[in-house]
Amino acid sequence: MPKPAYILNGPNLNMLGEREPDIYGHTTLADIERACAALGQAIGLPVVFRQTNHEGVMVDWIQEARREGSALILNPAGFSFHSVPVLDAVRMFGGPMIELHISNIHARDAQHRHSIIAAAATAVICGLGAAGYPVALLAAARLLGMETPMMPEGLRAAP
Repeated sequence: MPKPAYILNGPNLNMLGEREPDIYGHTTLADIERACAALGQAIGLPVVFRQTNHEGVMVDWIQEARREGSALILNPAGFSFHSVPVLDAVRMFGGPMIELHISNIHARDAQHRHSIIAAAATAVICGLGAAGYPVALLAAARLLGMETPMMPEGLRAAP
């Protein structure tokens, strides 16, 4: 069995379902975690799913993922726009790293448009709502070279 994919979530994502549903929808983070765990089991990629509102905790988890994980899916939330410590930790991660955003940050206000984390990402997914999480997990499996029967024929092999 491969090492797990770490799915790490930044500040205020614990409030999904309540926080600005016009931007983030009504799906809760617990709903997303259940969906990711089920998909991970179906494709043979274990999942570690966490959320924190604290920058230092996020850095510790990214460093843990560097040692214990195979892929990193990171929704940095507010850390996206200003956290050099998170960026530095991500730069040390050796495997596929997918930056994920529920909203399309490129269509948001100027303060929420430019992620500094993207410079260290293998790929960026944004604007798919909660559905971005399973897309990111399938993409991580593909980037790890895993056969994922849920991926359409012809797209299964990593680039």
